Amino acid sequence: MAQTLSTIGPAPAQPRGFGDRNFKYVLVAPSIFVLLLIGIFPLIYLLVVSFQGITMTEVDTSFVGGRNFVALLHDQRLWQALLHTVVFTAIALPLELVFGLAMAQLFLDRLPGRQVFIALLVLPVVVSPIVSGATWSLMFDNRFGPINQILGWLAGHEVTLLWTINPDLVYPAILAAEVWQWTPFMFLLLLAALANVDKSQLEAAAIDGAGYWRTFFRIVLPAIWPVMAIAILIRALDLFRLFDIVWALTKGGPGTRTETISIFAYVKGFQQFETSYTAAVALLIIVLLSVAVFAALKRVQLAR
Repeated sequence: MAQTLSTIGPAPAQPRGFGDRNFKYVLVAPSIFVLLLIGIFPLIYLLVVSFQGITMTEVDTSFVGGRNFVALLHDQRLWQALLHTVVFTAIALPLELVFGLAMAQLFLDRLPGRQVFIALLVLPVVVSPIVSGATWSLMFDNRFGPINQILGWLAGHEVTLLWTINPDLVYPAILAAEVWQWTPFMFLLLLAALANVDKSQLEAAAIDGAGYWRTFFRIVLPAIWPVMAIAILIRALDLFRLFDIVWALTKGGPGTRTETISIFAYVKGFQQFETSYTAAVALLIIVLLSVAVFAALKRVQLAR
């Protein structure tokens, strides 16, 4: 009997049917379908509307060709808004990166009350941007704001600076509010990245006599670069659609001096009700952001 049992091998595995092999896909199919419906349908509808002539006074759903896109090319206000957006991004992003990295280096060591200070520094991030913009608008107020009063105390005489009206001061005012709110975001990500740098490499560099900057550029920066690249990409995309703080402070003024591409689209779509033209603007923004993200991700992959 024992010999008979020993000669009997394990039962052959039963072939799995098509339903068994694809059951996991059946489970996730409804969720994927809903996500695709939510993501793709608005894009398709936006594309359709951009080739129509819908305005506040005329609901023209007939095909008008590329009329809206031709108008984009000749709209100087649109390109000025795009230029303002690029300027805000080009100035605010490096400032947030440098300040966030400096703060992360400062709080990397075990300082007394470190957790409390980190919690306080993160508070601006959890504030709504529109609330942040309204708060800074009150702070910049000429009559009741503390900023002009503090500058007056330092100067020894009354200071009258119209931060949100003077064309020479609106950019510093917006950048101050933007950098104040989003520098802690960079700080948190970079602090986590710095905390995971291999300490043995730092100790070996110190033993070899490497200075601070040599160690930073040869060891620390390559180690934190993947996290830093993602942080830069996230903030760049967020800055490109800058709206809340600028709207609360200046509403794009004086005139259109601080009008960003998001404010331009909002004014065209929800104040002047040029629906089809706004759809064309939105498609332009989507294309520009898609190209920027693709180029940035490709560059990050090449850097690896």
